[in-house]
Amino acid sequence: MEAAGGAAPAPGRARPGQPPPQPPQQPLPKSRELFRSQRKESEGSVDCPNLEFEYGDANGHGAELAELYSYTEEPELSTNRRCFEEDFHAQVQGRRWLELDRAQQKAYVMRLLDGLEVVNRDKRLKVARAILYLAQGVFGDCDNEGDVLHWSRHNSFLLYQLGTFTAFLELLNMEIDNSQACSSALRKPAISLADSTELRVLLSVMYLMVENIRVEQEEDPPEWKTCRETFRTELSFPVHTEEPFALLLFTMVTKFCSGHAPHFPMKKVLLLLWKVLLFTLGGFEALQAMKVRKREELGLPPLPEDSIQVMRSMRAASPPTYSIELVEQQQQKRGHRSRRPLVKQDSLDIYNERDPFKNDEAGVDEEENDDVDSGIEGELDLLERDAIIPAMPAQRPPIERVSFPKGLPWAPKVRQKDIEHFLEASRNKFIGFTLGQDTETLIGLPRPIHESVKTLKQHKYVSISDVQIKNEEELEKCPMSLGEEEVQETPCEVLYRAMLYNLPQYMIALLKILLAAAPTSKAKTDSINILADVLPEEMPITVLQSMKLGIDVNRHKEIIVKSISALLLLLLKHFKLNHIYQFEYVSQHLVFANCIPLILKFFNQNIMSYITAKNSISVLDYPHCTVCDLPELTAESLEAGDNNQFCWRNLFSCINLLRILNKLTKWKHSRTMMLVVFKSAPILKRALKVKQAMMQLYVLKLLKIQTKYLGRQWRKSNMKTMSAIYQKVRHRMNDDWAYGNDIDARPWDFQAEECTLRANIEAFNSRRYDKAQDSEFAPVDNCLQSVLGQRLELPEDFHYSYELWLEREVFSQPIRWEELLHYQ
Repeated sequence: MEAAGGAAPAPGRARPGQPPPQPPQQPLPKSRELFRSQRKESEGSVDCPNLEFEYGDANGHGAELAELYSYTEEPELSTNRRCFEEDFHAQVQGRRWLELDRAQQKAYVMRLLDGLEVVNRDKRLKVARAILYLAQGVFGDCDNEGDVLHWSRHNSFLLYQLGTFTAFLELLNMEIDNSQACSSALRKPAISLADSTELRVLLSVMYLMVENIRVEQEEDPPEWKTCRETFRTELSFPVHTEEPFALLLFTMVTKFCSGHAPHFPMKKVLLLLWKVLLFTLGGFEALQAMKVRKREELGLPPLPEDSIQVMRSMRAASPPTYSIELVEQQQQKRGHRSRRPLVKQDSLDIYNERDPFKNDEAGVDEEENDDVDSGIEGELDLLERDAIIPAMPAQRPPIERVSFPKGLPWAPKVRQKDIEHFLEASRNKFIGFTLGQDTETLIGLPRPIHESVKTLKQHKYVSISDVQIKNEEELEKCPMSLGEEEVQETPCEVLYRAMLYNLPQYMIALLKILLAAAPTSKAKTDSINILADVLPEEMPITVLQSMKLGIDVNRHKEIIVKSISALLLLLLKHFKLNHIYQFEYVSQHLVFANCIPLILKFFNQNIMSYITAKNSISVLDYPHCTVCDLPELTAESLEAGDNNQFCWRNLFSCINLLRILNKLTKWKHSRTMMLVVFKSAPILKRALKVKQAMMQLYVLKLLKIQTKYLGRQWRKSNMKTMSAIYQKVRHRMNDDWAYGNDIDARPWDFQAEECTLRANIEAFNSRRYDKAQDSEFAPVDNCLQSVLGQRLELPEDFHYSYELWLEREVFSQPIRWEELLHYQ
């Protein structure tokens, strides 16, 4: 510090009246600000504010419709309008669509649907574009965005009532089977928008109908509500075909990934698939209601709390310290007068609360050394610390620091297995023998053990999955006495039965596309091309066109990640509620397809930059671009982007992927070890920089399950993270997550655990869905006449070789009549 003082201007004036440390304080704020700005540029906004994000089934109605179109498709909006107006003015002269009454609108739509029956592809496409313009809200007759969205909903209900969806489904089947389009796309070196024109028009109409009818509004007339339920039933249960509509879309995904149909517009297919699943199976609130209803049916106690409401009321925690980054900072500030330990133990309390037993000198020392901890890698920035934690308790600001100051947000839960393990250990210690699964007999155990067991039983939680597993075990043991299981025909059950035999291919295909769309994946020659429905025929020439296309491509990838993450989470949650082994079957195939390392690879990036990315041009978004005059785009306006604090879809995708990772690893020690092996802890810790409570909760859950494997030194160096886990994640009464004493965590049982689970899943699928394999329990027909009278399915070529077969198998074989009579 003296050397620094000698270098300061006018050192002689500072010596008589000022203490030695004062002069170098002048240049420090500038250097600290410079360092922080460099940090922000390289790592995104480090001092991230609390993100005002409300998690839900989907974004706002307008935003969801806007994401259907890429910016390169913008010229097609005017093409759709032209196709409609040419036909409409020929049929209805001197009037607008909005001026027609309902009967006239119906008559015109019926005339359009007749035009879909023609053989000529070009004429069919013109009619389909006219119908698409109706579904888009006849924006040429509207004055503002609200009118466009209103007429889009109105026309979607009208189109559905007149059978448009069924007509477009037939056209979609024709286009999927169009071998000519597939072969021409395979021959092309580069695929563009032009290769998928018909498919994009068909999928756009279907998506607009599904999304507009799915979204409920208070002012909807009763007729629309009836339509919505009919449409949901039609999509859930196959009426005209032998499979639900979602299965057709899954087939399109696998066909695209296999390379047989590279021109399929995958973004639109995935968005439509997600919305169909959301519409038919139900969103998160519907799922919660179904869960409550199912617990009542099974006679289980009600849920201790509504998890959706608890998470909405939680507040984000301050991000933890990053030891590696602290080392980097110390190396950058080589001229500092002293060395500090990597993490300061005194500031590791929850949310950096002041320790009442510390004297004021510690606070002074903390402020003196704050320049080493600049940025988020220190405990807290001084300004942030002053705003959140006051120095004097009397001057407390009105802002609440913690959402639940009087208690923890979650009610603790205890499994039956936990009580059994506790009693097993207690009996071994005090009596010397065990009683298996008996949790009632407490003879010989001391009084405190009785109290402990009583407390554990008070918080015992029996899940729907536990009941389903128990019922499955009984059905396997006693198939004859219990008879055949009654399976309720729900949309989820119908979908699982349809997906069952090709489910591994569906999961692999989805993960392949997710890998190709992830921002961390590098372009490889063998990876699939997901940009077929965003790249124009003529590549950009100017810098402005290149920037616009670059934004469009990034936005395209983000929307694909959003739709895949949302539909996978929906499938997992609904299958888990319908039957645990359906969920486990999907989970196992996701794990086998490397879903866990894929999600970790996705998060191994600057996650703050991803969440605050501005890959959108708001003036080009539908419906704004249809009713407003477009300003002249410049490179500066494209770089500036919008003024949103964060990108809704990217934060939604991150939370969904974390939830999927939690679903895959919960109570699975082998998969938890995968998290440890792939070194997920530092990746997940970086994700805690995002100050959004729900995202932090799922990151902390993932850190909690692997804490016991990370070693004492990691726990010691990450006490702030440990405190946040304690504060925010649900407690299990006797779960030694922080100490590594879990008796279930025996590494030699990991493979056996997965094999047992797989055997149980196969037994479930075989028992419920493979009826032909249950022949050993089927009644046997002993009547010779009826057995000989049964028709057998013979191969087509059998009659060609029938005479040869008779000669070889019958006539040339001697019949030993004595032996035949002897056996009778």
